[in-house]
Amino acid sequence: MDYLEFTIGIAAAFLCTVSFIPQVIKVLKTKHTKDLSLLAFSVLCLGVFLWFIYGFLIGKTPVILANGIVFILVIIIIIAKIKYG
Repeated sequence: MDYLEFTIGIAAAFLCTVSFIPQVIKVLKTKHTKDLSLLAFSVLCLGVFLWFIYGFLIGKTPVILANGIVFILVIIIIIAKIKYG
């Protein structure tokens, strides 16, 4: 992997990952999840988990890091959705 590919990958991974942080913070602060779709977040969770596995298969650190972190953030939202409904 060359420097440019790695840099673009890390930048994309960072931006996509941090985009979930405000949602997680809001859910944890307000405990309001009524308007969140459990199905949508469940499908997203499965998708980022598969991207995480794919990252390992192709050996790309940005794919592994971004999807591993997003997977955890989405799991937090799913747990909150189930808990606070």
